[in-house]
Amino acid sequence: MARSDRLLELLQSLRRYRCPVTAQTLAEELGVSVRTVYRDIASLQLQGADISGEAGIGYQLRPGFLLPPLMFAEEEIEALVLGMRWVEKRADSRLGRAAGNALAKVAAVLPDDLRRRLEDETLLVGPAAAPAITVDMGALRDAIRRQSKLELLYRDADGGDSRRVVWPFALGFFEKTQVLAAWCELREDFRHFRCDRIRRCDSLDERYPRRRQALLKEWRLQLGIAVAACWTR
Repeated sequence: MARSDRLLELLQSLRRYRCPVTAQTLAEELGVSVRTVYRDIASLQLQGADISGEAGIGYQLRPGFLLPPLMFAEEEIEALVLGMRWVEKRADSRLGRAAGNALAKVAAVLPDDLRRRLEDETLLVGPAAAPAITVDMGALRDAIRRQSKLELLYRDADGGDSRRVVWPFALGFFEKTQVLAAWCELREDFRHFRCDRIRRCDSLDERYPRRRQALLKEWRLQLGIAVAACWTR
């Protein structure tokens, strides 16, 4: 592996860890010696990478350090293009425009040969066959970011309507539908709302009392238990 490639791989490895990671662990991941990791970290620090830590304790890349897009490998570019094109075709117009803008920004800083590969339409996304969504998906995402309560007018599978005050914390994108995950005040439990069945959505401009991250963690735990229970029946 060329030294420049190894330095990039080292940065990528450091980005995956939220806590300090030892040089020994990094050396095993990269297939190099611990001494080489020490030298490479010192080199990256001289080049401006904000890496904290020391030998024997561990190293951590502080948040905010960005890798230049021109360092993307071919398959990484293909993954980006495929993902953004999927969002352009399958998400709402606001998120679709954002994906197109992001793709244009990546293309603007790529070398000519990589830009040509980005523009080659060899990975295609087919048309969606999902029910139409009338609710403003941007409003749902805004509420999740602000950790704000929402009042939903929701139509269930039997055609019955109900009003729900919910604490939204995640959106799931599936092949044929999109789903809002939220804590429902009416049911006093986690519930999943198909976005094509949300008839109306009003922001209450009121923060819900728990942290979004805590809700997400509890929901994942509950979901994992439910899935495990199904497998053991």
